[in-house]
Amino acid sequence: MPFFLPLLLQAYDPEIEAVMNRSRQRKQEERAAAASAASAEAAAAKSSAAVPSREDGKIPVPEKFAVPFQQCLDAAVESPDAGIAFAQKWRIEGGSFYARHCMGFAYARAERWTPAIVSFEQAAEEAERSNEMAQAARLWAQAGNAALASGDAAKARNDFDAALARGLPDGFEKGEVHLDRARALVALNDTAGARESLDAALTHAPKDPLAWLLSATLARRAGEMSLAQAHIARAVQLSPDDASVALEEGNIAVLTGHEDVARSAWQRAVRLSPASPAGKAAADNLTRLASPAPAPASK
Repeated sequence: MPFFLPLLLQAYDPEIEAVMNRSRQRKQEERAAAASAASAEAAAAKSSAAVPSREDGKIPVPEKFAVPFQQCLDAAVESPDAGIAFAQKWRIEGGSFYARHCMGFAYARAERWTPAIVSFEQAAEEAERSNEMAQAARLWAQAGNAALASGDAAKARNDFDAALARGLPDGFEKGEVHLDRARALVALNDTAGARESLDAALTHAPKDPLAWLLSATLARRAGEMSLAQAHIARAVQLSPDDASVALEEGNIAVLTGHEDVARSAWQRAVRLSPASPAGKAAADNLTRLASPAPAPASK
């Protein structure tokens, strides 16, 4: 058991950060797809005025910008350089903050984080000048994610604060911003602030397994093992096939004296994703865990 004491004290887990970064990249793709769908809807509309928010929280793109925005996103998905060129030309032609939004997306696709941050922040400021506060909040959040990907946690925190200050409606999207803000605060060693943001994320986005995973990890680091056990159990329930969740389940189990549970969880992590950081960490932990006592010989 003493070998596992560092688990309780270690800083932010790189294997969990890896899975969360993959999730952010996937969400970025989902945002682009959602924007594309909204563009198609708006293009079919008869009015060129801005369309009000829908019940699902997505804001359709006005007809005036819908088709070029769709084309710009498509170009960026095919080739980031093509997307950047399209966005630059469209911005000069009057593409408003939608052009800068697409430019930020294209830079992010190319993992050129500094210009992506600038593009998203400029888009957010332009949206604010157009009194599009919900859109501005979303753009500040995307700037924060780009800053976090670049390793600038302080800038990321400031951008997430800006997003929340613009009044995102309660619900999943707001929860995701709180979750991302918590990630920035963990990187800044602000444990109390991270816990506050995680609690808000769990309230607004209770079905996101990553929120429960990060909450469990933070609780483990703080020595709050009952909370860690409860939250990792919820993460396992929501995402039983995630190797990072299985790794953390094992980490918490071994620290609470449940070596059999730890062994089973780490074996599951290795089985699910042997080549991933989580799978490799789990495999390493298994080599250090004492072998189970042999069953007594039958008489």
